[in-house]
Amino acid sequence: MVARKCFYSFHYQPDNWRASTVRQIGAIEGNQPAKDNDWESIASGANQDEKIKRWIAEQMQGRTCTIVLVGTSTANRKWINHEIVKSWNDGLGVVGIRIHGLKDRNGNTSAMGKNPFDHITHGPSKKPLSSLVKCYNPAGATSQDRYAWIAQHLENAVAEAIRIRKANS
Repeated sequence: MVARKCFYSFHYQPDNWRASTVRQIGAIEGNQPAKDNDWESIASGANQDEKIKRWIAEQMQGRTCTIVLVGTSTANRKWINHEIVKSWNDGLGVVGIRIHGLKDRNGNTSAMGKNPFDHITHGPSKKPLSSLVKCYNPAGATSQDRYAWIAQHLENAVAEAIRIRKANS
């Protein structure tokens, strides 16, 4: 099976190490993260919001699904909400994978955060998007167990997210 092309959405500062770990699984072809100096040029100066929106739109081109890597403080962040809404409105599958149980660069795990899909309303139904979009909490007692769960189930979670989105056009 060919690796699907997905957009990864996550809270950069606390979760970039965990996100990198998930990206290295290889079952999914993901967008490359912005380098710090690239991000500074995107997120500074005049028309900052428009530049960020344009960058996100460019990163999403050619993708079939958005994988929201859910850490402690991912939910209800301005740009993550924007990425979720844009993904859904553009017809991409959307799925959440909780990453609080994965170790960061210092070997620490973190507390489970809120479901980011609870903060977004599905237009037609007026229900939280979480009533449609799944947010998985990988099984396992250790970081290695959770990583193994993600490696085993990520591809199927993406395929299911795409099916859910198509069924709710």
